[in-house]
Amino acid sequence: MSKRDDLIVKYAADLKDKCGVNADMDLLTKVTIGLGPSIYNADSSTVSGSDEKELATVKNNFLIKKLGLKDGAELDKAIDSVMETYGRSNRSKYRVVVYYLLAVHFKKESVYS
Repeated sequence: MSKRDDLIVKYAADLKDKCGVNADMDLLTKVTIGLGPSIYNADSSTVSGSDEKELATVKNNFLIKKLGLKDGAELDKAIDSVMETYGRSNRSKYRVVVYYLLAVHFKKESVYS
């Protein structure tokens, strides 16, 4: 298996074990590919749930630019909900998992079709 395939297996395990979600492997693979080389960098591959700047990046670069959503309180609520689902005490929240959960939350899986 390639390094990317190993990471996808790790992300699917995180979704199941920490979030209670059985991953759609096709969507998870597409989200992973969409993040490109950032998944291999220790810093960019994770999201800090307590860093406002980091959460603003998720909102602006993913929810607004990638998914095409309009800025508003519902975006912040969704990010907060995902952070709660993933576990606030969990220090390493994989960006792929966060993006996957947000795409599913907003029913925007079609962006990856």
